[in-house]
Amino acid sequence: MERSGVISLHGKSLTLVGPELKEGDKAPEFELRNSKLSKVTLAETSGKTRLFIVVPSLDTAVCDTEVRTFNEKIAGLGGGIATFVVSRDTAFAQQRFCGAANVGNMTALSDHIDGNFGKAWGLYIKENGLDARAIVVLDSEDTVRYVELVPALEQEPDYDAALNVVREVAGALSN
Repeated sequence: MERSGVISLHGKSLTLVGPELKEGDKAPEFELRNSKLSKVTLAETSGKTRLFIVVPSLDTAVCDTEVRTFNEKIAGLGGGIATFVVSRDTAFAQQRFCGAANVGNMTALSDHIDGNFGKAWGLYIKENGLDARAIVVLDSEDTVRYVELVPALEQEPDYDAALNVVREVAGALSN
């Protein structure tokens, strides 16, 4: 399944591969790699509210800004929340970036091997093999509670909207 005209880069339309992820959907399974190259699956992240920050590449200015901003903003969210930054960068490149940028409030996961995460979540960009810029919030039972697909890769997401949903979903767990 391909979707055209949903996102762009510098005004040029790009094609996304995979189904559109919507609020209320069950999150598709995935297999990513952590900094030790160990496999991480959706099931292994379950049980908490999860914030997935998906970026094309940590080696770009907008992605750098986005990850640093989220790292600061999530610092006080509490233990019932897990935050992941996902990109097509290698796990080693992610580890270098997170160390240099002092990113310690989220776990970097790499979709570099085969792009299965991007394809399963409808975020794989056909033209360049990267994943689109998106924010996804899942509840503890893997239900999608929020999706922001940023329409232009050179734009930042709505940080506050995503964090408000994270707080709301995590708060519902503690009540």
